[in-house]
Amino acid sequence: MHPNEIRASFLAYFEGRGHRIVPSSPLVPGDDPTLLFTNAGMNQFKDVFLGRERRDYLRAATAQKCMRVSGKHNDLDNVGPSLRHHTFFEMLGNFSFGDYFKHDAIEMAWTLLTKEWGLDPRRLYATVFKGESGIPRDDEAYARWRDFLPENQVGELGMADNFWAMGDTGPCGRCSEIYYDRGPEVSGTGRFIADVEAGSERFVEIWNNVFMEFERGAGGTLTALPAPSIDTGMGLERISAVLQGTLSNYDTPLFTPVLDATARLVGRPYGRTMDPADVSMRVVADHLRAMTFLIADGVVPSNEWRGYVLRKIMRRAMRHGRKLGLHKPFLHTLVDVLVRDMGNAYPELKAGRDAVIQVVKAEEERFDAVLTGGLPRLEDALERAAAGARVLPGDEAFKLYDTFGLPRDFIEDLASNQGLRFDAEGFEREMEGQREKARAKSGFEGRKGEEFRFRSDETRTALAAAGDRFEGYGETRGSAGVASGRHWLGGSGAHTLLCRSGRSGVRSGLAGGRRCAIAREWRGPPGSRPSARASDRERGREYPPGRPRVCRSRRVVTRCHTAQPHRNPPAACRAAPGARPPCQAGWIAGGARSPAFRFRALPRGRAGRAPAHRADRQRGHPSQ
Repeated sequence: MHPNEIRASFLAYFEGRGHRIVPSSPLVPGDDPTLLFTNAGMNQFKDVFLGRERRDYLRAATAQKCMRVSGKHNDLDNVGPSLRHHTFFEMLGNFSFGDYFKHDAIEMAWTLLTKEWGLDPRRLYATVFKGESGIPRDDEAYARWRDFLPENQVGELGMADNFWAMGDTGPCGRCSEIYYDRGPEVSGTGRFIADVEAGSERFVEIWNNVFMEFERGAGGTLTALPAPSIDTGMGLERISAVLQGTLSNYDTPLFTPVLDATARLVGRPYGRTMDPADVSMRVVADHLRAMTFLIADGVVPSNEWRGYVLRKIMRRAMRHGRKLGLHKPFLHTLVDVLVRDMGNAYPELKAGRDAVIQVVKAEEERFDAVLTGGLPRLEDALERAAAGARVLPGDEAFKLYDTFGLPRDFIEDLASNQGLRFDAEGFEREMEGQREKARAKSGFEGRKGEEFRFRSDETRTALAAAGDRFEGYGETRGSAGVASGRHWLGGSGAHTLLCRSGRSGVRSGLAGGRRCAIAREWRGPPGSRPSARASDRERGREYPPGRPRVCRSRRVVTRCHTAQPHRNPPAACRAAPGARPPCQAGWIAGGARSPAFRFRALPRGRAGRAPAHRADRQRGHPSQ
């Protein structure tokens, strides 16, 4: 069966048994601060399991997009060497909210696998919770499995395998896993539980039936849920490999189109081995899926939170592309392959196709620039280390990471390839020192090297009292009335515009409820530099109320970001209220250092349309 047929038949099977087919939720959890990404099919039903929400159905089935790249569910480092681990995957699941429980859930799972999909019952095995940490053995699940399987095909495991929890807190319960025996041609003893506990590839888990019975509190205490429920999860990638009779998920049509396209770029076929080139191709195929779905769901590369994870995934794929000899941007050319194969099941891929390609290509070009500037310095550091103690010092590695943007794992890889030890302790020590410096400078009211200063205590109080309101999720146009503005020169000089109102027009997954300042970068003509000093006439200059224009962008710049300001106000600062800023205007993002004119958007205001900015296009900024 083709994976698309497997997905469709799963949903149709449970729909025929009274389940509501619920669309996949986004990879970015909308209202759960405990999760970085959606990591299971039950995430969108969390409040239903806890009794905090009621829906007009008691049974549901989904094909859910999932990411497992953080916390207890982190498969990032296994991707490539492993034939069955992924960052992004699809989770097929059926759910009961106080309706049916273990007896019916096990029967429905057995019928789908053996009757609908035709798997050999002699190759199916099941596990139940054996009892541990004061939680009793699951006698009910064991008895039900004995209705279908002989005693030697039902095993018992402990908390690590047969007790499932979404995270450190939340719904949880004992579970029963279904395994498939791949046969004696796969290494292993043939003894079910012994092979599972040893991590043998012979018995592969294909379906987990979780019996939601408890809620785990912050202190680890378990409280009975209002109604026992069912939460099951079956990875589409893994069941596809089983039904197609292959040992590797990457040999299924979920991955082969991308692998074939990558092979054509590289000029050698994918060999399905543990050869370094094949491992790199698997990394590219897996990470392309992850980055495409994340960007389609609104995540953009950045240096923090979800954007940081996305950037790490993207740059890991780029590094493996370089190992394959692909030194020019190539990932964006593979996006269409994925959209063509999965766009019907997930329409957001087709709708966001152009944006995904644009963001991927921009990040590839950015990473190429990073390597161009930092790689020669890394090679020099490695030569010095090779001629000395054969240890790459942590402070040197951190400078390459912090100043030149080279990823840590990239530095470690090159050091390891040359037989050098990486000073991880020294690197972490430098990292912690940098964090302390950042925390010390993170307040908006604090002085950052004399860059920002309130004109008076009254101005500070008025600005704080006005508060912030983020409206960028629903608006792409807005303006702000200027309460007061002044040019102040001190240290390196700065321009500050305090706004009384404004809909920022910024859309971002980075805001997360934090109070954010919007930063506008004003640039002079290409190649020009700000003058060395300001005239006395310009010192303390006041600007009349006006309506600054607001850009459409995908980035929010928090207060801790800094910029090197103009010493003289640009012409636009002295323009009439409501005047259009010069076309060189752009956004400060990720702490970029460049001449700046900054303003803070506060409540109230009328809409105003932003101009297109040539400088943004020239830099390939994510806002474009």
